[in-house]
Amino acid sequence: MISLICIGLFAADLPSPSFWPTDQYFSYQYDAIAHGQVWRLITGNLLHTNLWHLLMNLAGFWVIIFLHEVHYKQHAGKLLLLFFSLCLLEGIGLYIFYPSLKAYVGLSGLLHGLFVFGAVMDIRRGYRSGYLLLLGVIIKVGYEQLFGASDSITQLINARVATESHFVGLISGMICALCWSSVVHRFKYKKV
Repeated sequence: MISLICIGLFAADLPSPSFWPTDQYFSYQYDAIAHGQVWRLITGNLLHTNLWHLLMNLAGFWVIIFLHEVHYKQHAGKLLLLFFSLCLLEGIGLYIFYPSLKAYVGLSGLLHGLFVFGAVMDIRRGYRSGYLLLLGVIIKVGYEQLFGASDSITQLINARVATESHFVGLISGMICALCWSSVVHRFKYKKV
């Protein structure tokens, strides 16, 4: 469902006789949010700069879902709640801590949060690989904070990679993972 929403919003923004500029109404725009358009805190995550950006983000989304399938299997409600929580925390985090970031679109920050959440859940289940995944994403995001993102990705998506969103996503994923125990009783795990 999340993929279909992203694809639908992307398609709606394509130039056509029924052109509807979704970016104009739904992208994360700091000034618009400051003037009360708070839905942009969430919806900016669902838009993309071009087809490559959309495809890379959706591929990343599905890789993460399959990597941590055990945490989401038979729990679509849990995944949607997590997705919404990460979107909201991502938007709020960017708004509060990065006011100089005036515009943003894409799932990448949320994907970092989803990855971190899955790694922490792996650790809680006793999977040692969770430690490696968590360490790897922390090193990757730390590197990006110091040296920026790859120039080839910037060219491919036709926009600056908002590495701030990756950092906020990492923190958001950690917050969700650490707070999850208060709601996890609703979504019991099955032993695989």
